[in-house]
Amino acid sequence: MGIVENGIVENGVANGFGVGVWVRRMGSSRMGLANGVALVSAKPIQTQQSQLFQYHNGHLLTGNVSIDIIWYGKFASFQRAIITDFILSLSSSAPTKAQPNVATWWNIIEKYYNLVEPKISKVVPSLGNQIMDPNYSIGKRLNINQIERLASKGSQKHAINVVLTSADVAVQGFCSRCGTHGYLESELVNKQKHRYKFAYIWVGNAETQCPSNCSWPFNLTIYGPKTPPLVAPNNDVGMDGMVMNLASLLAGTATNPFGNGYYQGPKEEPLEAVSACPGMYGMGASPGFPGKLLVDVKTGASYNANGVNGRKYLLPPLYDPSTKTC
Repeated sequence: MGIVENGIVENGVANGFGVGVWVRRMGSSRMGLANGVALVSAKPIQTQQSQLFQYHNGHLLTGNVSIDIIWYGKFASFQRAIITDFILSLSSSAPTKAQPNVATWWNIIEKYYNLVEPKISKVVPSLGNQIMDPNYSIGKRLNINQIERLASKGSQKHAINVVLTSADVAVQGFCSRCGTHGYLESELVNKQKHRYKFAYIWVGNAETQCPSNCSWPFNLTIYGPKTPPLVAPNNDVGMDGMVMNLASLLAGTATNPFGNGYYQGPKEEPLEAVSACPGMYGMGASPGFPGKLLVDVKTGASYNANGVNGRKYLLPPLYDPSTKTC
């Protein structure tokens, strides 16, 4: 198992993040890894049944992990609440008894950990610090290096730093990808002179830039049959789309944080915990059709998970490694 120091373990995993050879990883809204970049699909595609979804003997995030949010650009308070309530809802201790709920969805992640030997504790996310940058400190057109600089403003130990960019911010590669996940080397050093690695996520608000790609099924898609768009559960197409993409990236970050965890297909462009089941939000889903969903009788909004404070969310499906189904 190795020697554990301050939540770090060599050649293994501990209550923080595994430590190994440092390679930068980033993801996008097309879950996978391409050129060292983890991707998350912006369009519904078919699962590659011929390629086995498996564990590649790498590190998983484990133990208590805070989710720090860097709000870049202008977000109204009600928009921020949509995201923070989602993160609070991930905890099984959250006061949400209505089923199905967000915590039950997240608990599927535990099945990934149960298959790892030696046994490790699952990741337990909680809402951490929130950093506001409403004045666009580095402009409205950002590249990936600038996203990483923003991510570094959050905690660099036992944390996932989430950079959220507002609808008027253009990010390099946005729309071909709706968000990314990856990791960076921290400035912190433990007693063995090893640097920590911390995970980060970026998600963009696609309401005005590419809603058909990154906010489907709340907008018409350019892929597959043209089914009518659904009503967003929180009445904000951009933010509800961000929740879907953030959920996908959180699952991928937990189970494949460094490119050698759980994934399907080639390492250069793998499918992860959510992207292995693209576009399947409910029973009977097919390309261009999200499936049968719950509908709020008051608002007509479609959803598949309840959250804290009476929230409703549409979450992507998680691949179940024990049943090998979505």
